[in-house]
Amino acid sequence: MRRSVLALAGLLIGAVALTSATLAGQSRPDAARAERGKYLVTIMYCNDCHTPWKDGPDGPAPDMTRMLSGHPQDLAMPPAPDHGRSLWGWSGALTNTAFAGPWGVSFTANLTPDEETGLGRWTEDMFITALRTGRHEGRGRPILPPMPVRFIGQASDEDLRAIFAYLRTIPPIRNRVPQPIEPPETPER
Repeated sequence: MRRSVLALAGLLIGAVALTSATLAGQSRPDAARAERGKYLVTIMYCNDCHTPWKDGPDGPAPDMTRMLSGHPQDLAMPPAPDHGRSLWGWSGALTNTAFAGPWGVSFTANLTPDEETGLGRWTEDMFITALRTGRHEGRGRPILPPMPVRFIGQASDEDLRAIFAYLRTIPPIRNRVPQPIEPPETPER
């Protein structure tokens, strides 16, 4: 009886050790992928537009308490300047999260993994397809300027997977970003 108990205990310890080693081996590539994604998000300056700016002791800077949460839902913007015939092609909000130009008004998206207002329900394929096609969720409305989707969409599949993996690791922030605003009709001349 005692040998059976010891043998069973040995088997259980071995199974736990094997399972732990297997899980650790599986999580390492995921952790490395997310770390690569963090690096890419940093060097691609994603926080400059997708994180609202606030005034600080050294001037305006991204408010990292709202990291990658997009245009603040409670910040109603005044009407955009008319860019119809101006040499000024676009303008931006002081938060650096809303932009106006010939395309209308665009608001930076919530990239956090919030299920309701961010990328929480997105799949990796949806994310990659959106950046490759320049369409929201890969099939919806166009992703508007100043998002450099033409350039980011040329990243390798592995780099886009890494960015998505990293975005899944950041804290979710509930922030419903406004929908884009169409440009005003311009009278024909």
